[in-house]
Amino acid sequence: MTEVFIYDHVRTPRGRGKKDGALHEVPSVRLAAKTLEAIRDRNGLDTGTVDDIIMGCVDPVMDAGAVIPKAAAFEAGYSTKAPGMQISRFCASGLDAVNFGAGKIAQGADDIVIAGGVESMSRVGLGMSGGAWFMDPSVNFPAYFMPQGVSADLIATKYGFSRTDVDAYAVESQMRAAQAWEKGWFDKSVIPVKDQNGLTILAKDEHMRPGTDMQALASLNPSFQMPGEMGGFEAVGIQAHPEIERINYVHHAGNSSGIVDGASVVLLGSKAGGESMGKKPRARIRAFANIGSDPALMLTGPVDVTEKLLKRSGMSLADIDLFELNEAFAAVVLRYMQAFDIDHDRINVNGGAIAMGHPLGATGAMILGTVLDELERRDLNTALVTLCVGAGMGTATVIERV
Repeated sequence: MTEVFIYDHVRTPRGRGKKDGALHEVPSVRLAAKTLEAIRDRNGLDTGTVDDIIMGCVDPVMDAGAVIPKAAAFEAGYSTKAPGMQISRFCASGLDAVNFGAGKIAQGADDIVIAGGVESMSRVGLGMSGGAWFMDPSVNFPAYFMPQGVSADLIATKYGFSRTDVDAYAVESQMRAAQAWEKGWFDKSVIPVKDQNGLTILAKDEHMRPGTDMQALASLNPSFQMPGEMGGFEAVGIQAHPEIERINYVHHAGNSSGIVDGASVVLLGSKAGGESMGKKPRARIRAFANIGSDPALMLTGPVDVTEKLLKRSGMSLADIDLFELNEAFAAVVLRYMQAFDIDHDRINVNGGAIAMGHPLGATGAMILGTVLDELERRDLNTALVTLCVGAGMGTATVIERV
């Protein structure tokens, strides 16, 4: 098969996903267009040579609907020859867009693909696209449907993570993200979002709270105890895992991923595609995989998909220098580290979504870019990127510097 290379990547800052957030005034299509403009201009890209633009978008409705990558290409002034498509695998959509593009290149169908994602959560609310998973009893009964936060608390209970454990992880995420911004480690990949007059709307992740400490988090009440106990979802979790007598509710807004707006893209290509652009590759896509996992625990898919990916690629944990796992909830990362006995110094080394936020469709491509930059900064070689996914799934990708 044709080797697939990463030539560049960019992302917007993450804006708070509320009406008073800095990016609320920017429609989804414009956020996506900003990244397309930046990846073109940084690389002198002839957009008539782009074989596809693939973007994840979890709720492709309202101003995020109607095949947003193609709409964004129009707004960004791309050649009309550049097609576009949107995909969704919930939180892994942005990484799956990269994997989908990599697969097309590997099969020889394409030479240059731009892949990533976009989500404006302040403008298109979470779950606005609806769906049978949480609305149709014939689906949500066998799926053991429950809010993800209850699943995160079920994980914490099952695997022994206390409120102190998850809060301590969250504090460290905030500290790492603040340090990365302070030292300029995100500077070469984060593009400021500007208005039509060229004035900067947002240049830095807006959701961060770098002063967060254990005392501040201790003052927050659990966010998912009411739906768990009063909504009956705790009973669903116990039905799926009868070894659990009751759920210990430990997650809250401070140790869960933030709701934010943002967009990201990765420039992929074959060797021939890179030569046509006059670009040298930064990394190769070595392997990727998806898997279905326990639907009640829901968020343990990264463990399962990592095992599958390493087995299929003939690799081991020792072959991976850095891990990047989306911080949907603190217990998700703690369980991953526990399952593989991974030291915290090798995973999410610049913080994650607890500090900076999780723009659903964009996050996968964002964290792939983050860990690539970190591999280069540390002069390391290989990273594994993975995300938990709603309804019990996992997606993972291994990249390797060249």
